[in-house]
Amino acid sequence: MIKEKILLLGGGGHCHSVIDVIEQENKYIIAGIIDKKELIGSKILSYEVIGCDDDLEELFKTYKNVIVTVGQIKSNAIRVKLFTKVKEIGFNLPTIISPLAYVSKHSNIEEGTIIMHHSLVNANAKIGKNCIINTKSLIEHDVIIEDNCHISTGAVLNGSVYVKEGTFFGSNATSKESIQINGFVKAGELKK
Repeated sequence: MIKEKILLLGGGGHCHSVIDVIEQENKYIIAGIIDKKELIGSKILSYEVIGCDDDLEELFKTYKNVIVTVGQIKSNAIRVKLFTKVKEIGFNLPTIISPLAYVSKHSNIEEGTIIMHHSLVNANAKIGKNCIINTKSLIEHDVIIEDNCHISTGAVLNGSVYVKEGTFFGSNATSKESIQINGFVKAGELKK
């Protein structure tokens, strides 16, 4: 099987983790990283920074796949802006799923979302576009996560929870079942 090439958009800490997931998944070849102009030519975990945001239209002539690798804590504004920009150019934003995660065949995960190592996504869960489902998070049955959310490391969303667009759900936060979550949830918080 010939592997397609993919660009990574953003070279910070989240990018490091995404590189590892893409390498483990073994479906794509990382063609390079898009970051700040002054970083072009430098390397991030042995992958070269080959351009900046201004180069995306030119790069689209050669590369068709991209994933947003900017993290999200206080705000998702940069992730949303980049996702929107590459969609308008015409890039394909695949779903990236770690082979070390468990994702039910009865779940639905939309474009540009990444499922990190040791996450568990149960039956009938629906995860929107451009989301981060981070390491060791648990997405239980019938959970709905709207677009542009970050479910952080070790977080637990219990059955039938509804997560509104743009929500950040912090590390080790836990939700009661069948509630709605919106906005910023601190690490370790219990949502009832």
